[in-house]
Amino acid sequence: MKYMIMMFGTQRDYDNLAGKPDNPVWSGEDVGALHAFMESWNNALVESGEFVDAQGLTEPVHARRVELKDGVPVVTDGPYSETQEVLAGYTIVECASFDRATEIAARLAGTPHPANATLTHEWHVDVRPIAGSFEEL
Repeated sequence: MKYMIMMFGTQRDYDNLAGKPDNPVWSGEDVGALHAFMESWNNALVESGEFVDAQGLTEPVHARRVELKDGVPVVTDGPYSETQEVLAGYTIVECASFDRATEIAARLAGTPHPANATLTHEWHVDVRPIAGSFEEL
């Protein structure tokens, strides 16, 4: 079965990783350590044959929300003041069980970050089975 592991972040997280002047917490070495960790995590999934796909998403400031109001589409440019946390990226794995997918996701708990970083939200990832057909919903 396939599972999606979803990682979350905030606009501030993206700003920190980009080293914006008002968010100087992440050094180049810190960002490098994060990238090395994620590359190692991904490579382990490729080597085990469980990797299907992974993508990172651009920062929330580049997002658009489309919703219907009185039957008319309304577009709002991001970031959105009513939500702080957004989907930052995902990895899709194909493995034997939900427990194995959860085990893979739990390895992300070791994701490095600067010791002096103030996290803007509690760290977590979500793991959800992917429905392969209408009947699986």
